[in-house]
Order: sequence, then structure tokens, then C-alpha cells
Amino acid sequence: MEQWTAFLQEKWLVLIIAFLVLVLVIKLVKTVLKWVIVLAVIGVVLYYGSTYKDQLTGLGESVVNGSAAAAVTESVKNQALNLIINEAKEAKYTKNPDGSYTVASKNVKLEGTPGSNEAKVTVMNQTFTLKIDETVQKFIDTAKQNQ
Repeated sequence: MEQWTAFLQEKWLVLIIAFLVLVLVIKLVKTVLKWVIVLAVIGVVLYYGSTYKDQLTGLGESVVNGSAAAAVTESVKNQALNLIINEAKEAKYTKNPDGSYTVASKNVKLEGTPGSNEAKVTVMNQTFTLKIDETVQKFIDTAKQNQ
């Protein structure tokens, strides 16, 4: 019953169009063909409504499997790289007592260890691991010069 409620709430326009088609067919067509068309339209709407739960389940599975989460994470990583480029002049380099370092600017915090090819980056309260490429290395070097 839940799937039908969700179907009615989200696909009400489809139902209105199907209803209008039914009314037009009943008014305009005067043969047995009219009832074949009416049954076909009703059958299509019932089939679409009954498979709607499968569509919702498929959407839920794609989110759970991480395709949507991966896209969001990739978007945040791209935003972080843009912020790193824009905020390099304001960044401050700090060497920690354990040998690691922290580079912080207004919106970006990067933590790493010398010699490692990865660093933890925090942007918008999300922390993720980023490979140290040319852009990130330039950010670190610029922060060292800003001291």
C-alpha cells in the first residue's frame, strides 16, 4: 500500500493525463476499439504503479552502493583543490612535535607527514585523504614561505 501512496503523491500528473486520455477516448471513439484502448491505458498505469517500488528500491540501492556518495566526495575533493589554489597565500605551515605538519588556511586544513604521498584534508567539516600532487605540494611550499 505504501508504494501506491508514494506513486500517487509523486506521479499524480501521470494519473491526471491518463484520466484525460481515458475521457477523450470514451467520448470520441465509438467502437469496440475504445474499450481496448481504455483497458490498455489502465493496464499501463497499473503496471507503472506496481513497478514503482522497484524503481524506488533501485534508487536506494544506488545510494547505498556509493555511486551518489562517491560523486559527492569527488565534488568536495574538487572544491578542496580549488580552495587550496585560492588560499595558498594565506596558509600557515606548522611543524608538529611528532614530526608531522599541519597547513591551515581560512577554509582548508591539511595534515601530513614528510615523505608521505598522501595527506588528510579537512574542508567544510569533511575529512578525506588526498594524494599529494603538484597543486597540494605547491600549497605546502607556499605555506612554508608564509611563515
